[in-house]
Amino acid sequence: MIKMQVNEIMSDPITIEKSDTISNALYTMEKYNTRRLIVTNEGELYGILTMRNLARKLGTRKKYALPASSIHVTTATTKDFIKILPDTNIKDAITLMKEKQVILIVVENNGVLGWITPHEILKLINSKNLLPDYLCADDAMRSPITANSGDRVVHARRLMLEKDIGRLPILDDGLLVGIVSEKDLAYAMHAFRNIVSGSKQDTRIKNLILADIMKRGVISVRTDTPLSDVVNLMLKEDIGSVPVLDLKDELVGIITRRSIISQIKN
Repeated sequence: MIKMQVNEIMSDPITIEKSDTISNALYTMEKYNTRRLIVTNEGELYGILTMRNLARKLGTRKKYALPASSIHVTTATTKDFIKILPDTNIKDAITLMKEKQVILIVVENNGVLGWITPHEILKLINSKNLLPDYLCADDAMRSPITANSGDRVVHARRLMLEKDIGRLPILDDGLLVGIVSEKDLAYAMHAFRNIVSGSKQDTRIKNLILADIMKRGVISVRTDTPLSDVVNLMLKEDIGSVPVLDLKDELVGIITRRSIISQIKN
C-alpha cells in the first residue's frame, strides 16, 4: 500500500443546514452532482444526508401529504460517518471504510476539512494502480437483486431499503432493459409529492411503475472485463455501479464502488 495521508486525496464536502428543507437538499445535490451532503447546525458538524435516506423519508406513508418543501433535512439525517484526522494513513482509512461501510469526515480542531467517500478511493485506485492486473469484473461483482419494469415503485423502494442497495437492475424477459438508483427514487418521490395532492397520494402512488422512472441504455461490462477498466469506466461515466453480463447478454452480477474497494489488498 502506498504511503499517503488522507489530506492528500480528500475532497471539499458540500454542506447544508439541518433547518433547511429536503427540496433544497435535492436541488443542492443536483447542482453539485453529489449523492450525500454534510449537515451542519449553525456551522458545526451535525450529521450526513444521503440520497438513500431521502428516498426512505420521501416514501414514508405518514409523510405522503407533506410536500418536500415542508420536510426539514434533520428528519433524514444520520450519523453514519467516522471522524478522522488529516494525517491519517490512507491504508487505515481504506480499512475503516471497508469494515464500517461509512464515509470518513476529516476534521481538525472541531472544523471539517474534507471527506473521503468511495469516489475518492476509486480515483486513488485508478491513479496508483492499486488493483492486481489479474482481477476481472467477475472477481468483484455481487449477486444482483433485480426487478421488472412493470413493478411498482413503492415495492422497489421497499426492496432496495430492505436489501440496503443503491441500484436495482431492471429485467424484462431475462434481458437488462434499465436500472433504477436511489437517486431516481428520491427525485420521483419528490416530483410525486409536488404534483399529486395529499388526499390522492395514497391511491395514485400505486400506479407509479419502474418503467416510468428507470434509466434505459444501461452501461454494462462483461465478466472478463479487467477490473481496472471497470474503474476507468465508472470514473469516466460518473456512475456508482455497473451491471455485469455474460457472453449470452444475461445479467450475472453488479459491481459497486465498495465491491471494488473490497478487492484492495493491504
